[in-house]
Amino acid sequence: MANEQSNSANPNVDLKYRRKKNAEEMKHQVISFTLMIFFTLIAFAAVGIEGFSHWFIKPVILLLAVVQVVFQLYYFMHMKHKGHGTIALFLFSGLAVGLITVLVFTTIVWL
Repeated sequence: MANEQSNSANPNVDLKYRRKKNAEEMKHQVISFTLMIFFTLIAFAAVGIEGFSHWFIKPVILLLAVVQVVFQLYYFMHMKHKGHGTIALFLFSGLAVGLITVLVFTTIVWL
């Protein structure tokens, strides 16, 4: 039901279907936005509290950043919809090349 379309001859049915799909999409975006704000508050709290070491704070902030990037891609940039396979391939290929480059240069510097 995620990507079904109504192709009836009745415009009222099509309008109801589009309104329902738009309401679902908006609900997902509001939930995603709320979670991203919550994750940002967690990151600020982790930095602001004196008891946490930087060995704990840095991975937590990076993890929260990755989760927020996923929310951005799939909910706000609509990457979860059909027809975005090629774009996702290029996006994740670029990410892989970038991560490999950082890993290679980090390894060269440490050795």
